[in-house]
Amino acid sequence: MTLLAVERIKLFSTRSPYWCLAIILAVALLFALLMGLITEPDGHQAASNASSQVGLQMGMMVFMVLAALAMTTEYRFGTIRASFLAVPRRANVLLAKTAVLVVLGAVTAAVCSLAAFVLTKVLATSPASPLALDTGADWRAVLGNAALFPIAAVIAVSVGTLIRHSAGAIALLLVWAMLLENLVMLIPRVGQDITAWLPFHAANAFTADGSFSGGPNATFGSAGPTPMQGLLVFIGTAVVLWLIALVVLKRRDA
Repeated sequence: MTLLAVERIKLFSTRSPYWCLAIILAVALLFALLMGLITEPDGHQAASNASSQVGLQMGMMVFMVLAALAMTTEYRFGTIRASFLAVPRRANVLLAKTAVLVVLGAVTAAVCSLAAFVLTKVLATSPASPLALDTGADWRAVLGNAALFPIAAVIAVSVGTLIRHSAGAIALLLVWAMLLENLVMLIPRVGQDITAWLPFHAANAFTADGSFSGGPNATFGSAGPTPMQGLLVFIGTAVVLWLIALVVLKRRDA
């Protein structure tokens, strides 16, 4: 518990985490505002459970930046050496840092997701707008990010541990999540089938409920993973990267 408290204090000892969390909330509410006000050509509002969470996709990118910085800044300022001197078992340091970010990710996503859903529901007054939490799929579309953010944090911490440099780690994460997987889609014949099973696209399938035309289910149709399969792909990617990062952390000089 002492190590967890230390990691929490280190994480919030600078302003950057507060800025990142504020940006995540602001982006979530901004997109919720837009989705609540947008109307389709037939006069119906386009709001839905899934569309209310569009801002959380960008918010997850910001949270991965926060998680990566939590590791890379330790190397930048040399505080990682003090951590390893105080706690010779390096696995415990990495585990504690990961645990703090996992909890923070779950709480952040839950608060922002619910806030975005409520705002969209208040603004979307059209009876045709299906905003309700009646089924498991509804809850998954709204609160699914509370599972995805922690997994994304594990991926970001792992990348930060492997690369060490803030700019490199952040660039790799953003290029991977926002560009690289989409480029795979351009491969003739098999591109879309492969892309649907890549980690971040598979993660999007977990929160898709079929009500939002811009969702991943609209792109891949039946070729993509089911929600649970998408979640398992994302979890598997995070676990593999974290284990690799742990092995490298133990063998490499601080």
